[in-house]
Amino acid sequence: MIELDGATVLRGQVKVLHALSLRIAQGQHTALLGPNGCGKSTFIKLITRELYPLALGDGRVPVKVLGQARWQVDRLRSQLGIVTGDLSSNLADMPGLTVEQAVLTGFFASYALPGFREISAEMRARATQTLAMTGASALHGRAYAELSAGETRRVLIARALVNQPQALLLDEPSTGLDLVARQQLVDTMQSLARQGITLVLVTHHVEEIIPEIERVVLLRDGRVLADGSRHELLRDGPLSEAFGGQIQLVEREGRLTASVG
Repeated sequence: MIELDGATVLRGQVKVLHALSLRIAQGQHTALLGPNGCGKSTFIKLITRELYPLALGDGRVPVKVLGQARWQVDRLRSQLGIVTGDLSSNLADMPGLTVEQAVLTGFFASYALPGFREISAEMRARATQTLAMTGASALHGRAYAELSAGETRRVLIARALVNQPQALLLDEPSTGLDLVARQQLVDTMQSLARQGITLVLVTHHVEEIIPEIERVVLLRDGRVLADGSRHELLRDGPLSEAFGGQIQLVEREGRLTASVG
């Protein structure tokens, strides 16, 4: 699904990814975990084509998505849904946009509904269905710009789901959420994973890594520090090395909590 083969990225004169190689297969729930500045955001921007890797001298292609070396993100939306915080800000800037309309824009990969396109009954039914899938049915007629951070996350996931993608790429989905909203997000991710939607979670919050995510990739300084099972890597030692400080991890009934000290 996602292939990085020696991907190197420069931002200005700073190398933010160092010949990163990584493969994520369809059906393999995966968490990319690491501190701020480890390369997580750069990984996302490679997939969304906001950043490009350096060309490789031997002719290899450093990044492929769904087997393609060249892709348009909007044309992949029926296979890979992408949920980022930047998207939320852009939708909130659209005057008068309702939650239903925000979800419907997912069909057109736009921030507003195109005036020349008909919104079919099937599209509206699908928007209603995906809002229900994410526990956001009650928000249907609300103004998008008035939603809380937790509510916008659920609406953005519903927006990505309208195209019935095989996988979701979630970028720091719990940023800014309170405890209750974070738990609602975790419940939503578990429900989607159980429905067979592949989750690729990019985060620095261990608490977001649901039990269904079996593979963990630890990133540090633009490199893969470790790549293995949650049993191997979601432990005090590997996490302390990745985050550069003493991490203590507690797991209760599959739910993780990390603390420093």
